[in-house]
Amino acid sequence: MDKSTKDRSRTSVDSREAAHGVEQSDGYRARVYEIVQRIPEGRVMTYGQIAEMLGEGYTARTVGFVMHAADELTTPWQRVINSQGACSTGRVILPPDKQQRMLEAEDIVFDKRGRCDLNRYRWVEEEDEEARRKKDEDEAQQSLFGE
Repeated sequence: MDKSTKDRSRTSVDSREAAHGVEQSDGYRARVYEIVQRIPEGRVMTYGQIAEMLGEGYTARTVGFVMHAADELTTPWQRVINSQGACSTGRVILPPDKQQRMLEAEDIVFDKRGRCDLNRYRWVEEEDEEARRKKDEDEAQQSLFGE
């Protein structure tokens, strides 16, 4: 995408964000992208899940507008899906199945309706931290008792 096309795209996203009451600061966008950067390969989050993490006043739709402007090369945008476990990119410049193909390459399985099992693939940061803590405790106990 050339610079003028990217500038028009950014302006378009800004106007849609404004229409939906999205804070247009780079800080808000940075918070969204920072959460998305933490999603591990082979896991997904929903737009609504990210909005909930951001707090009151943010919606799945506002997160979607921010994700629409994400840099494909630096943000794992494909790991953010809708609440039904399906891809909904709205990225008209990309092939319609690109997001699903990228997730399938990360071993995420989709059914015939194009949905993945959120109970299996949804990433919840707190659960990840709890599992890491348990693993560390188990390893410490094994080394303590020579198991």
